[in-house]
Amino acid sequence: MECFTVMSDKIEGRIDPSPYHPIRLSTIERIKKSKFELLTLTEVVEFSKKLVTSKDSNLKYIGLKNIEPNSGFFISSEEEKEIFGTALKFEKGDILFPKLRPYLNKVYLAEFDGVCSTEFHVLKAKKCNKMYLFCFLNSQLVVNQTSYLMTGNTLPRLQKTEVENLLILLPSLSIQNKIVSLMDSAYSSKKSNGSEAVKLSDSINDYVLDKLGIELPELKEDMAYVVNSNKVKNNRCDAYYFQSKFEEVEKAVNEGKFEVKELREIIDKLLSGQRPKGGVRQIEDGIPSLGGEHVLSDGNVKTYDLKFIPEEFHKTQLKSKVMKKDILIVKDGATTGKVGIIPEEYPFEEANINEHVFLLRIKTDINPYFIFSFLKSKAGQIQINRDITGGTITGIIRETTEKIKIPLPPLSVQNKIADEVKKRMQRAEQLQKEANEELEKAKRDVEKIILN
Repeated sequence: MECFTVMSDKIEGRIDPSPYHPIRLSTIERIKKSKFELLTLTEVVEFSKKLVTSKDSNLKYIGLKNIEPNSGFFISSEEEKEIFGTALKFEKGDILFPKLRPYLNKVYLAEFDGVCSTEFHVLKAKKCNKMYLFCFLNSQLVVNQTSYLMTGNTLPRLQKTEVENLLILLPSLSIQNKIVSLMDSAYSSKKSNGSEAVKLSDSINDYVLDKLGIELPELKEDMAYVVNSNKVKNNRCDAYYFQSKFEEVEKAVNEGKFEVKELREIIDKLLSGQRPKGGVRQIEDGIPSLGGEHVLSDGNVKTYDLKFIPEEFHKTQLKSKVMKKDILIVKDGATTGKVGIIPEEYPFEEANINEHVFLLRIKTDINPYFIFSFLKSKAGQIQINRDITGGTITGIIRETTEKIKIPLPPLSVQNKIADEVKKRMQRAEQLQKEANEELEKAKRDVEKIILN
């Protein structure tokens, strides 16, 4: 556990230790020493509270899973809108600022009018270049302020008052424009590399399904349909579960080239993990504890920005110890269903999982990369999404996850598919790495301009 001392004259408002963490206090001190105008966020933005109505049904929806971390790029998806009245409307040029701890690096500058999850604050810049403000809110200067202000246990979040009082540096317009130009170049490079990486990742779905002889029909949302009582199964009686698209996908999988088995028949282990009582916020070293935020959209698993558990606690939870080629599925929250795999070159010999992911260990006579490839494909993802339940916090459970249908070709075919998928993933990862390095260098350069 991390320890630090706070003098009584430094206490303002809150008496819990987090706001007085040395990293946060040193960041605030550096900001206050800058020669530029110092304002709070509420002085440079308006908070929009426009709720969605039925007139907005044609607008594109953005949830936390639709924003790429650290860059603010929109990731398209087929996700449905939330129920009218519980989502916010935003306009092109607005900034979406996340409230939840794992997603503070998902700030987005809107490129279109749309609808967003209520897990965002919608900000309208009123006193500065909106692109400059977006860059500042995406910087480590803001992350270091906000990371230690979260309240709540299960899903720590930023309260509006804390967001309103974030410290913002406002240089002259000419310097704002210089910063915007610098970041524009880095963002353009990342977007170019990112587009190529996305094409590679997307091609994996078509490649896998083609090799398995699975032809998915055009899938549509049914507006009205009838379900006979003898079709009700898995203790589900909600309408969504019985959308015809799910039956069509299952049929397509069954009609593919190869034998189909349920996931439970090909795994040695399917379980979730735990964290120590009181959470892991104040633990800065130890054994990596992997959660939903560590499973990336391309199927890789983070080796940075990790959370940790004490080694002593890890030894009591060895059943959920992570091994090379284990598969992780996010089991609840905004990214439910996302799939990743621990690569053979994963740098940590010891790691564990928290309660927000499932760990799948595949039987030794089956290629784990092949199973990962299918679960990440459209046919796998639609099956996983069918089993999502819940209201405020959605998720999947073990009993239904075990019943996912998996085509199982001979090992030689599995290996061929797995090798090609790995090759495309590695190329996509390299493209993203090059672009991220350039973007992070630009952010460091911007921080020097702002603080010097």
